[in-house]
Amino acid sequence: MSIRRLPSHLVNRIAAGEVVERPASALKELVENALDAGATRVGIVLAAGGVERIEVADDGRGMTPGDIRLALERHATSKLPTDDIEAVATLGFRGEALPSIASVARVTIESRPNGAEGWAVTIDNGATEREGPAAMPPGTRVVVQGLFARVPARRKFLRSARAEYGACMDVVKRLAMARPEVAFSVEHDGRRALSVPAAADRPERVAALTDRALIDNSVAIDFVRDGHVLGGVAGLPTFHRGVADHQYLFVNGRPVKDRLLIGAIRGAYAEMMPRDRHAVVALFLDVPATEVDVNVHPAKTEVRFRDPQLVRGLIVSGLRRALDAAGHRVAHGAPADVMALWRSEGTVFPDHPGERRDPGAPSPDWTPAFAGVESDGGGEGLSRHLHDPRPTFFAAPPAARAEPAWAPPPDTHAHPMGVARGQVAKTYIVAEAEDGLVLVDQHAAHERLVLERMRRALAGGRVAAQALLIPEVVELDEPACDRLEARAGELSDFGLDLERFGPRAMLVRATPALLGQADPAGLVADLADELAAYDEALSLRERLDALAGTMACHGSVRAGRVLSVAEMNALLREMEATPHSGQCNHGRPTWVKLANSDIEKLFGRR
Repeated sequence: MSIRRLPSHLVNRIAAGEVVERPASALKELVENALDAGATRVGIVLAAGGVERIEVADDGRGMTPGDIRLALERHATSKLPTDDIEAVATLGFRGEALPSIASVARVTIESRPNGAEGWAVTIDNGATEREGPAAMPPGTRVVVQGLFARVPARRKFLRSARAEYGACMDVVKRLAMARPEVAFSVEHDGRRALSVPAAADRPERVAALTDRALIDNSVAIDFVRDGHVLGGVAGLPTFHRGVADHQYLFVNGRPVKDRLLIGAIRGAYAEMMPRDRHAVVALFLDVPATEVDVNVHPAKTEVRFRDPQLVRGLIVSGLRRALDAAGHRVAHGAPADVMALWRSEGTVFPDHPGERRDPGAPSPDWTPAFAGVESDGGGEGLSRHLHDPRPTFFAAPPAARAEPAWAPPPDTHAHPMGVARGQVAKTYIVAEAEDGLVLVDQHAAHERLVLERMRRALAGGRVAAQALLIPEVVELDEPACDRLEARAGELSDFGLDLERFGPRAMLVRATPALLGQADPAGLVADLADELAAYDEALSLRERLDALAGTMACHGSVRAGRVLSVAEMNALLREMEATPHSGQCNHGRPTWVKLANSDIEKLFGRR
C-alpha cells in the first residue's frame, strides 16, 4: 500500500479523537477559552448532558470576523505569543480545540469585541454553513449541537445523559475553583443547576462547590519552598469521604489529575485516618513555568515536574504543618443531646428532698446515708447499702451506671474466641481463651458481622427496614442525587428507602434495621460516592457487595464505645459462628491471639 496524505476532514476527526473524548472534554476547552479571554462571567447551558447541546457564553474579549475564521483553522492560537513553548501562561495553547469540535458537531461561534460589530460563523461537521453579522453584547458565545451525531462509532461509546452531565459538572467545578474571581452559572435541560458569584476568598469558593461544612472543618494551606508556593484548603482528618473524588488539584491555575500529587496527599494523611477513607482537599500549586511541563497529555490533565521529589515533599510538609497547627480539632462537634449528659449532678439530702448542693461543698448538718453501718470486716454492710436495689425517688438519674455481673462467666473450654475479661482504650476487647489471650477490634469485627447479616437477609429476599419517625432530608449535589435515584430500587432491597426531594436533596424514609441508629446523612453521602466510583465498572453482584459493605461500616460498633461484659461476649460468640469474621470488610484483621507460650516468653518464663 502506497503512502498518501490524509484529507483535511479526516485529519480533523483524528485530532478530535485526541482532544474531544466526550461532552465534558468539549466543555472544558470552551470554558478554558472563555477564561483565557478575560471573562468575569461564564454562562453554560447544557442539554441531555451536553450530548445534544453545549452553550458557553462569556463577557471576555471578543473576536473580529478574521479572528473567528482563523480560530477554526488547525494550529492557530492566540495563547502562545512567542515561540517559547515552555512559557505557557494560559490554560491551553494547542489551537486544535475549535476545529476539532467543529469537525464532529454543528458549531456556531458568535463574538463581538468591545466597540465593534458582532459576527457569527456556523460550521456543520467541518463544512462552513453560514457567516454573517450577529447582534449580541460584547463577548463570545459558542454553541455546540449534536456532538458525534455523524460519527456513530464514537457516539455509541458515550455514557448515559446523567453520567455525561455529571462529568460536565465536575469539569465546571474544577475550573470554577481555579478562578474564584469569575462568576459561573450552569443550566441543564432548562433548569438552573449551579450558580456561584465571583468571590475573592478561595476557601469560600471551594466550600460553595463542594460542601459548606468544609469551611468549619478545614485548615488553610500556605507554604513556600524553593520558589514553589502551595495554597488552598485541606479538610481535617476526621472530615473524610469514601472515595478520592473530592480531591481537587491545580498547577499554575490549571486543574490536573496527577498520580504524584494524589500519592503525596495520601502520604500526608497517613496514620491520621482510616485506610479506606480519603481526605477532602483543594490544593493550588504555583511553580515556575520552567519547572513543569503542561503539554504531556492532549487534554492537559497531566503534568510532569522537573523535580518531582521537591514537589512531593512540599505537599507532604505543607499539609502536615497545617494539620499539626489544627491541634485537637475534629470535624464534628458532639450533638446537643450528648452534651446534655455532661453535667454536674448535685447531691440530694435526706432532710431537704428537693434541694441540691454542690458535691464538693461539705455540710455540717448532713451525715452520709451509710453512716453508722457496721463493718463486718469484709465490707458487706457498706457494700449491701451501696447496692441497695430500692429506688431513690429524689435522686437524679445517673449519666452512666455499672451493673453487677450476677451470671457466672462462661467456660473458656467451649469457646475458641475465649471469654471477655475487659476492654482496652474503649476499642479493643480483651478475652481469655483456653490457650492464650485474644484481642479483638470491636469496630472491625462488628463491621464484618453486620455485613454477613445483610448478605444473609438479602439472600432471603430483602433486608428489613426501619421507618424513620421523621424523614430526614440529605442535601447533595445534583449528579449524586441522580445516581441515588437511579439505584433507588436496589437500595430499597437493602432496607434503605430514598425519594428525590428537589434537584439537590434526597429524602430518607427508612434505614436498614440491622444498622440500628445509623447516621442517614453520612450513609447516603458515602453511598453516592461509591456509586460514582464503581457503578459502571462492577457487576451487579459486586456492586451490591460494595453497597452492603458501606452500609455495614455505618451500622457497626464504633471505636470508643464502652461495651458491657454481656455485649462483649455476645460479639465473640457471633464471631465464632460467622464465616470470614477473621477480617473486616476492608481486609484488616479483626482479632489477634497471644498464645500462653508467647505470654510466658514476654515474662522470661521460657
